[in-house]
Amino acid sequence: MSKYALIESFLIKFLKEEVQKAGFSKAVLGISGGIDSAVVATLAKKALGENFLGLMLPSSTSHKASFEDAQTLCEKFNIQTEKISIGSLVDTYFKDKNASKLRIGNFSARMRMSVLYDISARENALVLGTSNKTEILLGYGTIFGDTACAINPIGELYKTEIFEFAAYLGVPESILTKAPSADLWEGQSDEDEFGFTYAQIDKVLYAHVEKNFTPEELISAGFDASLVTMIMERIKNNSFKSKLPTIADLSATK
Repeated sequence: MSKYALIESFLIKFLKEEVQKAGFSKAVLGISGGIDSAVVATLAKKALGENFLGLMLPSSTSHKASFEDAQTLCEKFNIQTEKISIGSLVDTYFKDKNASKLRIGNFSARMRMSVLYDISARENALVLGTSNKTEILLGYGTIFGDTACAINPIGELYKTEIFEFAAYLGVPESILTKAPSADLWEGQSDEDEFGFTYAQIDKVLYAHVEKNFTPEELISAGFDASLVTMIMERIKNNSFKSKLPTIADLSATK
């Protein structure tokens, strides 16, 4: 059995068991038209069948192609869907405000998650997550936005593995070949923001995380110094995103 056949089998079982352990039978997921949500949606459909609902939650700045790609995916795998536009929620809040694209994008991500959790309450379902290992390590996600979830089946897969896994699962070509984007604003590209490709980033992350290479050893091994520095700074500066809130320890006052 191939690597991704084993992973597929494991994650389908994982989703079934974790949903049941939590006392639920259903799950919901925001399907963006991107490759990460495509992989999770495909797995969830196989694991839960009709007990899985995909939500399409476009904002006024979402690219039309993202919605079309999400539709194509859901039609191919016969995924039950519901479309709820969050554009008016975001636009109403930012009316007459001079907000940056980043603020609007992060707010949109949090509004999507607010809607997802409300629908999860309506459906008595769990919210599934779509953050891959590369994004988690780099802190590349909106805290309480796309990083929020009850179960994350792909958090141990690097982004380059997600592409390979998606191809194995039969994700539509339009999703496999487009530039990775959080779609927070028009024209936004993950790799443009990083200044490096995911292939370059994952090689460094793998050597650092899986092989315990220090930054100095990475540079000595031939990795670009600016790439190593960018990765180390992101890991350090964004580590708070993957931790529970820090609660003051009052034991010393008792």
